[in-house]
Amino acid sequence: MITTRLHDGLANTILIYSLIVAAWSFWIYIRRRDLTPQYWGALAIVALIFVLQAAIGVVMLFQGRIAIRGVHYLYGALGVITLPAVFAFTRGRSTYREALFYGLTLLFLSGVVLRATITAGG
Repeated sequence: MITTRLHDGLANTILIYSLIVAAWSFWIYIRRRDLTPQYWGALAIVALIFVLQAAIGVVMLFQGRIAIRGVHYLYGALGVITLPAVFAFTRGRSTYREALFYGLTLLFLSGVVLRATITAGG
């Protein structure tokens, strides 16, 4: 079905894009630069892709396609709430120090995406 292909494709997109933005985060941190509007936009895109992925997952659930392991849903929820939680934790500051937090968070989320792919059973 199309929702399955979208869900799988978005998992790959999130993984690759998160790793790219994580690398950018570390580059900003190493160079000790403040976060730019372009960076915030890229980070917002990551968060939006996670929300879209979760929404498609909910549609799939209502269609009767259930992940083999229930922890898959926990990984989906984690993907949606983690970046906003880091934003709240850092109080939206834009210094180079926050770039390190976001870089580490995006690496963590990349691991979550890989693990969610495994637990999906597909």
